[in-house]
Amino acid sequence: MNAMNLPDMKAMFTTPEQVTEFNKTSLETAMSLTKIAFDAAERMISLNLEASKETFADVAKTAQALADVKNPQDLTSMRSKMVEPGAEKALDYSRNLYEIATETQKQLSAIFEHKTAEMNKTFASALDNATKSAPAGSDVLVAGMKAAMTASNAAMDNMTKAAKQMSTMAEANMKATTNAATSAVKASKSK
Repeated sequence: MNAMNLPDMKAMFTTPEQVTEFNKTSLETAMSLTKIAFDAAERMISLNLEASKETFADVAKTAQALADVKNPQDLTSMRSKMVEPGAEKALDYSRNLYEIATETQKQLSAIFEHKTAEMNKTFASALDNATKSAPAGSDVLVAGMKAAMTASNAAMDNMTKAAKQMSTMAEANMKATTNAATSAVKASKSK
């Protein structure tokens, strides 16, 4: 380890081809992550622009309707007509925003899982190579390292499964909340 606690590159790579492959893979991963981030940002910007346009159109329509009000009864009936569409639009906006966030999270998780699997293969290969050149009597150390690697892989798998379960639960809760809110809006319309 050096001053920044980074692994010694000489120990990780034994040929220039390995360094080149590592750099190529790192660049591909960075480009994939950047594309995911830009795609999500683009979708969010588009969603926000569309919501802004709709809001502006609604405000203009409401202002015109207010200008046309002749008596207090018209104002009362107009209030309920304005609230319901606004609530529905807010629900749609929230649903779309949540969908973008969920899809982005799934894409990032897939890359993370893939890279973790690749890293584990690389570490296992390096450990096997180190075992072949290890001095006699180092069997206990090698067995300990393999056990630690197996335990860390199991822990990572459990964390990944737990994160997926939490994501599934959050998605189910979001859908239930949205459905309940939609039902409430529809019920208020029928009154």
